[in-house]
Amino acid sequence: MGLATKKNISNSTETKYAIVDIETTGGSVSGSRITEVAILLHDGNKVVSRWSSLINPEMEIPLHITALTGIDDEMVAKAPIFAEVAEKIYSLLKDKIFVAHNVNFDYSFLRAQLAACGQPWDATKLCTVRLSRKLLPGLNSYSLGKLCSQVGINLKDRHRAMGDALATAELFSILIEKDTEGLIAGMVRKVSPEQRLPSNVPTTDFAALPECPGVYYFHDQKGKVIYVGKAINLKKRVASHFTGNNTTLRRQNFLNDIYHISFERCGSELMALLLECTEIQKHWPIHNRALKRFEAKFGLYHYVAVSGYSYLAVGKLPKQQHCLKAFDNEAEAVSFLADKSRYFEIDNRFCRYGNASVFYTDLPLPNIEQHNLNVEKFLSELDESVQQFALMLDGRDQNEKGIVWVENGKVYGMGYLDESMGQDMEQIKESLTRCKSNYYMLKLVIGFADRYPHRVLYPAINDHRQLA
Repeated sequence: MGLATKKNISNSTETKYAIVDIETTGGSVSGSRITEVAILLHDGNKVVSRWSSLINPEMEIPLHITALTGIDDEMVAKAPIFAEVAEKIYSLLKDKIFVAHNVNFDYSFLRAQLAACGQPWDATKLCTVRLSRKLLPGLNSYSLGKLCSQVGINLKDRHRAMGDALATAELFSILIEKDTEGLIAGMVRKVSPEQRLPSNVPTTDFAALPECPGVYYFHDQKGKVIYVGKAINLKKRVASHFTGNNTTLRRQNFLNDIYHISFERCGSELMALLLECTEIQKHWPIHNRALKRFEAKFGLYHYVAVSGYSYLAVGKLPKQQHCLKAFDNEAEAVSFLADKSRYFEIDNRFCRYGNASVFYTDLPLPNIEQHNLNVEKFLSELDESVQQFALMLDGRDQNEKGIVWVENGKVYGMGYLDESMGQDMEQIKESLTRCKSNYYMLKLVIGFADRYPHRVLYPAINDHRQLA
């Protein structure tokens, strides 16, 4: 059955492949241009026609690109600009299956420059890197040069469009011959998720992703974690990284760095958020750009002046500095202190609002004992707001529960408990995985507790709600 499928593809007069290679001024679609194009039409058995051309990119070719390809400004000076050959390129690619080694690179450049010439174009793609991994498993490298030497292809004019395209065409013929199970036919019939994956990522990694909350990890060629993310649906979230029209150099470098995907299932979005935070702190991945969100910027402080009066103050929060309460920004901190000073009748003259102006009066100072008592009442309420408590969350299945434990104003630990654990709160606490808490994590937990009070447990006081 597999052989019949292969024969149908090879002999069909309607099935045509466009095997393509391009050279460019750089790796970014948005900031680089094509300098050379080669297109070979393949009928499933052999190359039936070929076309190539240098392209004037209308910009300087960087020296390191010239060193790699041999193409310099003088060579392309009298070559056509892309707009002059766009119609020819489109006629060759139209209704063809687009084949290239690391297909997304060539495809994204041609698609973008055709669109700029008013010629929208889409095609089914086949990547010879991905096909080679499936049909020629176990090789040391799948870069075009090393792959060709391993399978006996004589690669001439490396890093020139026609030379690389001819080698890719010869490789493609070998892959067709190896495809006894109809793999290529299956990939042509449908746009499978694996066609959207970066070429270095095994399809088994993506197939293993569940559709549940969790944390996912992208690893580089050496296994190092280069990105950590959280998801409500792991498979959908990971797939979203590989779709869209973002063609910046940063994104292309990011995708090219990914060689492996792993994941950790979680029982809820909150557990995924907390695990993401701890894992980012642990691995400090190079492609996580939003790490600063985990750090508060302002804090609320208390001090006693020489006069004996207690003061409350809003100020910047240096790293590792202790404060009564942390805030994302100064306005949030000032608003909080203003509200609390009114509620507890604390004289504004003993509140420092950062850069905000303070209203002064000629009224006598308040009684020092009463004033300090009012401040102490406020501080007591603040302490109670971060007392010891636990959150009961959904588990990863029906036989377990997720637990997050807060103690002394920090996220102490988190984990999952099965029904056999019982209801001994101290035993439960000791079974959890300890966390390196920070402001962001505590804010997430307290915000969740405020929204879902029925999920809160208080093991340190007489409100002994159980884990039932």
